[in-house]
Amino acid sequence: MNTVQSTNQKSSQIQSIEIVQEPFARSMSNEGVNRLRETFFNQPCIDLAKKLLGKILVRVLQDGTILKGIIVETESYLGGTDKASHSFNNKVTDRNEPMYMTPGTIYVYLTYGMYHILNISSKGDGAAVLIRAIQPIEGIDVIQNNRNLFNSKQSKKGFNKSKPLRDFELCNGPAKFTIGFEIDMNINKQDLSKAPFIWIEPSHEVEESLIVSCKRIGIDSVGPEWANKPLRFYIYGNKSVSKKDKVGESALLEKLK
Repeated sequence: MNTVQSTNQKSSQIQSIEIVQEPFARSMSNEGVNRLRETFFNQPCIDLAKKLLGKILVRVLQDGTILKGIIVETESYLGGTDKASHSFNNKVTDRNEPMYMTPGTIYVYLTYGMYHILNISSKGDGAAVLIRAIQPIEGIDVIQNNRNLFNSKQSKKGFNKSKPLRDFELCNGPAKFTIGFEIDMNINKQDLSKAPFIWIEPSHEVEESLIVSCKRIGIDSVGPEWANKPLRFYIYGNKSVSKKDKVGESALLEKLK
């Protein structure tokens, strides 16, 4: 019981990380920006997926508005052997080319004809980490407006009836996050160690005792061998996670006994 309480306390601390905003003028020039470099991204895909948890994703909009959020959920796609990966069988196309580029390269793709999904290349040919969920911490009004605007448009088409969103619902899914942070194909192939309008800041190191490992979402069609591998990772107890996994959480708590 004491272990579980300790875990929840640590989880609460993760959700209250304080961030110091970099001035826009400095972010435009890349001088003084406290960002993660290629050496960080150049690690095995699973390791990178875990190490990204707790880090701060920063997006600078064209008008200078800065959006920030804590990465709270990721998925690993391991490359040529991974049947759920766009690079399965070491296939290289114009679309998945960023998965083979320098670690830290952004791979954005469009799904269902309207949702953009953001991934980050890691060490290993064709390997990348998908960013599934983010906890917004700066520019929340802008993120809220972006989500509301998108939902309003979809409601007129007969999709997604618009409803008020709580802060933890703004980016609790891969497409929700990209809509809120105005991420589209213009970000594709950008190098996070150099890009002027998007980067990741070092921040809290999330302990293994707070990381839930579980199966990825929406890939059952590839068969049980790869669909059931524990390649999704999220911060235990964080409200902005897209979907809790009871099996994964039970396994985590069992380890802490």
